[in-house]
Amino acid sequence: MLNRLDHFLLNPPPLPQLSGWRRGVVEFLFFGLKEARSCLFAGLFFGMVLLVPRSGLFSWHRYDVLLAGALLIQALMLLLKLESLDELKAVCLFHVLGFGLEVFKTSGHIASWSYPDAGWSKLFGVPLFAGFMYAAVGSYILQAWYLFGLRFRHHPPYWMATLVALLIYANFFTHHYIMDFRGYLAMLIIGLYARATVIFRPYDRERSMPLLLSFVLIGFFIWLAENISTFLHIWAYPHQLGGWSAVHVGKWGSWSLLVIMTFTIITHLQHHRRSVHVPE
Repeated sequence: MLNRLDHFLLNPPPLPQLSGWRRGVVEFLFFGLKEARSCLFAGLFFGMVLLVPRSGLFSWHRYDVLLAGALLIQALMLLLKLESLDELKAVCLFHVLGFGLEVFKTSGHIASWSYPDAGWSKLFGVPLFAGFMYAAVGSYILQAWYLFGLRFRHHPPYWMATLVALLIYANFFTHHYIMDFRGYLAMLIIGLYARATVIFRPYDRERSMPLLLSFVLIGFFIWLAENISTFLHIWAYPHQLGGWSAVHVGKWGSWSLLVIMTFTIITHLQHHRRSVHVPE
């Protein structure tokens, strides 16, 4: 079924006379369908977050149910060839990097947030499913790359982009001990990606937008999902322990930085590099 859907999205029925507002509507609908399909892993995982009760299921804690569900979804994506082995390796890397960050952020001397509920699959106070939340971001970018036929113009040199990605990840840790460099990193990123453009195909014509804008938009939707997750008590920030309140809007910027780091890792996959133009 998914193969037929993908074939339909990648080979839409030709409508050569389509123009004006009708074309706008059709392209918007196809854009939405491709976005929804790209969010397959994230959507199914988030669906479990919404549906699994806090008390768990079948004598399993909620965190353990979420881990089992995430592993099943990942296995099905590989079995159905929705992800290649190389892409799976990248997704696993996202999981490891995300879980390492979670362990640090939830540690007793940092306590940026916490996972208040019980679970057999908690390690160092962090449920193992947490890494899949980061992997879901990588999975979305990988699927969107394929479905939208993404191409990138004026991408910065790989060594520069990689260095910035490393600095982003390092700053998530070091800002607790030294100055927070997110503002400086943001200015560096704006300069580095100022000319970068992402070219995508929602229907039958290529469209383009600033790559920086796409990072910010993806970060925004992750921030919205984080608000819903904390409302459902999946995890909690210190200011939410007495009662729920919105996640600080500054986290939107943090998620956007994480998207840049994730995107940079994916550009190092050999068959994805063919779509990335780096000016000489």
